[in-house]
Amino acid sequence: MVSPGAAALAALFTTVCSVLLPATASGQLVLLLAPKHSDLFVGFPGHGLLWKALQAALGTSILVLLFLWSLRATGGTFEPSCCTGSEKVSLYPCRTTHSRLLPKQHSFSYSYLLVGIPVSFEGNAGGMVSVRAKARPGLLSWFPIGFFGGWFTVDAGDYLERGKSELSLREKLDRYLLNQGVCPKTYPYAYLITAARFLGYHFNPVSFWYLYDARKHLAAMILEVNNTFDERRMYFLTEESFSESQSDGFSTCSCGGQQSKRPSQRVSCERTFRQAWPKDFHVSPFNSRKGSYTLTASDPLASVGVQGMAAPISITITLLSSKGDPKMVATLSSAGDPLEPSTMTSRQKACFLASWWHVGFLTYPRILKQAAALFFRHRLRVWFRPEPLKGTLSRRATATERQLEAVFRRYLQHLVEQAQVALEVKYIAAAGILLDKDVRVFTSPAAREKRAEKRGTGSIAVTEELELAVLTPAFYTRFVRYQRNGLNSFLRELNEARTIWLSRPELLRGLFASQKKESKPCSTNTAPSCSAGLLPPGFWELVCFRVIPYLRSGNVLGLSELDEYVMQHDSERERERYGRCVLQVMLADRITLRSVAGLKVLEFVVLVYLTWWLLGFVLGWCVKVSLD
Repeated sequence: MVSPGAAALAALFTTVCSVLLPATASGQLVLLLAPKHSDLFVGFPGHGLLWKALQAALGTSILVLLFLWSLRATGGTFEPSCCTGSEKVSLYPCRTTHSRLLPKQHSFSYSYLLVGIPVSFEGNAGGMVSVRAKARPGLLSWFPIGFFGGWFTVDAGDYLERGKSELSLREKLDRYLLNQGVCPKTYPYAYLITAARFLGYHFNPVSFWYLYDARKHLAAMILEVNNTFDERRMYFLTEESFSESQSDGFSTCSCGGQQSKRPSQRVSCERTFRQAWPKDFHVSPFNSRKGSYTLTASDPLASVGVQGMAAPISITITLLSSKGDPKMVATLSSAGDPLEPSTMTSRQKACFLASWWHVGFLTYPRILKQAAALFFRHRLRVWFRPEPLKGTLSRRATATERQLEAVFRRYLQHLVEQAQVALEVKYIAAAGILLDKDVRVFTSPAAREKRAEKRGTGSIAVTEELELAVLTPAFYTRFVRYQRNGLNSFLRELNEARTIWLSRPELLRGLFASQKKESKPCSTNTAPSCSAGLLPPGFWELVCFRVIPYLRSGNVLGLSELDEYVMQHDSERERERYGRCVLQVMLADRITLRSVAGLKVLEFVVLVYLTWWLLGFVLGWCVKVSLD
């Protein structure tokens, strides 16, 4: 049976050959290589601009793929000395099955491809799998590094904390473990199983990090879950926490005819890892954020069969409802023996790519297909996405949110600088916005004075510490919508919207109550001269700061504290950028359902239409003048 990937490649190849061969010869070649798919070419004209353009595009694509193949097929293989035995780069042809039990029964199954990477590996494994591949010397160094990587690439920037592509997988893992309060030396060996990029495309619902102790025993796992909203949650599962969910914490294990009582979370003879943890991440719109998970996973580095080969994958995740009833069971198991790319022949590589190249591209469409079936056929309830909780990596920020984050950060620093209490604020921006680090520390003058006084005495200065973490970049666009950016706006975002997290919310009241009043703020009841005196000189700024208060509160004098701060302390260019961003947010609320991106698309369409209309008007006027 010919796989869809092989049939597609055969069709592409015969199409390219039709460019170089006569119609009769190309038709015979189609019947020879792809007799079951020759009907795809029936009805196409032998000549014509559209057909020639299609042939040229497909021919160019095949030539590029052949060029990449020639570069990667001759690429060397580098594997570190630690990658011995089963600790090697492997390709895992798999199959995943999802069975929903409640409230309606629904099941589906499809193929899935994973790669296994020792986290210490860097290089190119047989031209198939690469991690941080290096460019070649000489003339070939002019080409991008991606040309010399494997067909399947693993970029450290796609895993754990966002960005930081300059770090290796091991370095990112160590940073994550330190953030969890764990010494990286506790797990000196680690193995990553993930869906790698294929020709730059990447959609990875879940990655599995297997962590091993000094005896190379599977002691912990990290499940890195991504949803379709570009949010990410890492679950750090250890053997210590598992015993809390068991009845007695022990199970009977029989090895070599002898029975012994061992911790049930780690049965060494079966090399199986079991764990349970609460659900606190929104993955599917057809499931709420309540309930819990259970995991049963085999050790992929347990040698089976031929010595040195990787073990097949076997993972089962069960979603339990809030009442403890099984709601959905997801399994991931190997569909064949794992393949070692560094020992594959060119023929084996070609056959593997022809059979599995399309799998990664179909993952997201398959998810949409099953979601449509649950919604239209089974009519399941849709749970709208809640804002992520603390510990979850939010989605990537838009350009508007990045600009507003810089303004909010300066405004927060200004609030702390004006505070009369000894206060230190640790501000944690939404993940991925700040390139160097997501943490900024602001200290009030009173706190600095106390520390200076106590520095010589050796005693510790008493300073109130407040940690403010932004859980989602949506907070920045929500914050500018408030008419007054004071204490109530922070409390509403904390308690109702839950877009921020505060370690000590009671300190906010003292922060706002002790502000030094530089000038009387403008309000809706203030004389027009007060608001007019703060208006910036630029024309567009004047328009923005007149329209923004009206859109926000229906009054042109309804300036917020953030607006007043920008007009008093920021430069003319920064004021203009802030005004444009906030104006876009306000207009998007009324025109494009709070979508700034949709507003920009609408703006582009209107601009194109007006340009076309103006061009037609000018050309018509010119023709009329010439005829007269």
